[in-house]
Amino acid sequence: MKYRTQSRGVAVLELAICLPILLTLTFATIEVCTMLHLRQKIKVAAYEGARVGITPESTSSKVSYHCETLLDSQSVYGYTISMQPSNPKDLQEGDYFRVTVDAAFAPNSLVGDWIYSSKTLSETVSLKAE
Repeated sequence: MKYRTQSRGVAVLELAICLPILLTLTFATIEVCTMLHLRQKIKVAAYEGARVGITPESTSSKVSYHCETLLDSQSVYGYTISMQPSNPKDLQEGDYFRVTVDAAFAPNSLVGDWIYSSKTLSETVSLKAE
């Protein structure tokens, strides 16, 4: 009977030591996967914005609207959109148009901002004007 009580005590001690480590690793893995998914969302938005921007008669408001619509539909929060040049009407055929989308990770996190609280993801896409 004494052996069984000691065995339970060891099991409780192992659980007390291992459970926080396993939970931390699980939540960290979830956060990394969330970050990769967020990076892909903003990359797609930047690409689609650049595609709109290189078409003839495009405006910066059309590019911003297109990016914002995509990001909002994907539930991305805390983003900024920038373009180079700032007005796509200034593009000549063969010029590059660059769209950059930045998104803070904290408002887009699943388990809170305790791992990557100050991380900002940025994706840039450059396309040649038609």
